[in-house]
Amino acid sequence: MSVEVTIGVQNLAREIVLESDETPEQIAAAVSAALSGRPALELTDTRGRRIIVPTATIGYVEIGSEAKARVGFGTL
Repeated sequence: MSVEVTIGVQNLAREIVLESDETPEQIAAAVSAALSGRPALELTDTRGRRIIVPTATIGYVEIGSEAKARVGFGTL
């Protein structure tokens, strides 16, 4: 299962959208820790890529619910 995370960054027209294998609670804890004094928010997506966003530029973070893996022809 994965969670979709959308990060709005100030002065950027596009949002950062990623899927993470972490739980919504783990992501919320990472966001809270970043906003309480850390210089950056760091998350890892399902492909193993690290996304680092400077805390001062975060506009918002939207954490989706856990989505079950899709099975069938519609996943192609």
